[in-house]
Amino acid sequence: MNDSSWGVPQPGAGAGYWGPPDPGPTAPGALPRPGDVGVSAYDVTAPAHDVDGEASQTRRMPIVSDPGDEDGDRNGRRPQGTGAAGSAGDPGPPPRQPEQGPAAGASSSAPAPAAGQGKKRAGRDLRAAIGVGLGLGVLVVASLFLYKPVFIGVIVVAVVVGLWELTSRLNERKGISAPLVPLAVGGAAMVVAGYVRGAEGAWVAMALTSLAVLVWRMTEPPADYLRDVTAGLFAAFYVPFLATFVALMLAADDGPLRVLTFLILTVVSDTGAYAVGWRFGRHKLAPRISPGKTREGLVGAVTFAMAAGALCTQFMIEDGVWWQGLLLGLAVATSATLGDLGESMMKRDLGIKDMGTLLPGHGGIMDRLDSLLPTAPVVWLLYVIFVGS
Repeated sequence: MNDSSWGVPQPGAGAGYWGPPDPGPTAPGALPRPGDVGVSAYDVTAPAHDVDGEASQTRRMPIVSDPGDEDGDRNGRRPQGTGAAGSAGDPGPPPRQPEQGPAAGASSSAPAPAAGQGKKRAGRDLRAAIGVGLGLGVLVVASLFLYKPVFIGVIVVAVVVGLWELTSRLNERKGISAPLVPLAVGGAAMVVAGYVRGAEGAWVAMALTSLAVLVWRMTEPPADYLRDVTAGLFAAFYVPFLATFVALMLAADDGPLRVLTFLILTVVSDTGAYAVGWRFGRHKLAPRISPGKTREGLVGAVTFAMAAGALCTQFMIEDGVWWQGLLLGLAVATSATLGDLGESMMKRDLGIKDMGTLLPGHGGIMDRLDSLLPTAPVVWLLYVIFVGS
């Protein structure tokens, strides 16, 4: 959704936010205007616009507070011209006279600013995010080096939960009924087939899953059949098929190290973008898609990922060379950012902030897979080019 949909006046709007200048007395039958005697600013109705700018309904226009005063009263001040009841024509209580004597200086002093006021704050709960991130990291690394099939099971669980989150949000927000059962069964089969039979097995499983989605949806009325089937095919490709490339990486002799490098570079890219963007971010990267992302954050993602890629490729990948890691880090930062923007686009279309609430501080599983899924085929392909399959 656009920022203007929250009712924030656009820059330069000034007094025009309430409409044209006062043409004179209110005509009979016309809507009241702010400033009319006995008319509250909350009693003024203004047309509410949909995303295309068409007037669709009327709603009460809220009073827009001073940007520095959250909720209009952060520093104990009321908006000018507004009384205790919020009426535009009520001057409110008379100003308090300064006290005489020694106490006057103390009463006139400004209140001390709240602790941390004016400082940048992170946009998520860092304690929860770090705790959950560390827990997931321990689970992934332990299963990755303990026994390869155990890690395949972790991928399958992530795929099934991600499909459940995606199909649930599509149904809730758009009324799209993508069939979850064939997607979950086919998605698990895709990951296992990719690990056991390679890319050929993954493609066969993808084709069979698509056929299963077509047939499963036939058991319901034909209305919206094409819409639901299209969403099901998209979900099959977006979640399990892209995740299959992680299983393809794992199948190599040094598979655990390849997968670990892939995970490290993606996490480092995300961390670099978050840290640099939060500290130095000034120029928006894609404000209409994800207003929180900045160009400085992208530079941080590329820099961190290239440095980590050079180190990991040189010391962890058999026959790997540092300059290959630089290219790998650049590709990871690019694909991870595009994947993040892609899911942000979907969430804006659905009108949601997160795909789920399973992971405190992170959102849902899909909110963690958004960078990993499109990055997996890129890393797998570069591994094949640089050091073979």
